[in-house]
Amino acid sequence: MKSHQSAQTMKPATAAKKLGVYLPATPAEFQEGVVSRTELDAFQANPPQWLQDLRNNGPHPRPVVAARLGVSIAGLARGGVTEPLTTEQIEALRQDLPEWLEKERATQAEVRKETARIKEKNQAAQD
Repeated sequence: MKSHQSAQTMKPATAAKKLGVYLPATPAEFQEGVVSRTELDAFQANPPQWLQDLRNNGPHPRPVVAARLGVSIAGLARGGVTEPLTTEQIEALRQDLPEWLEKERATQAEVRKETARIKEKNQAAQD
């Protein structure tokens, strides 16, 4: 007997998150359907034009905005950024460098430094 394996599918929100795009900005057919693992792989390997445009121009979801600005998602919220931003808006923030962004970048740098210190300490303890 052959066992038939069903295709693994995911909700559009999950697929959008994995693709790093803001779901409400995607085409209606993407938002209303389900995405199979095969389709997701195809999107990643050979992105359609709408996906390329979203990745390049936005609007971008908060995790992408935070990464591009070099801050945490919580840092975005503390800075008053709660909405998705376009690439142009992100670049404007980087150029203007408001006080909150400077402070959050410094905080993020400290967090990374502390994380590296702890990792190094744990590594030394294992040796």
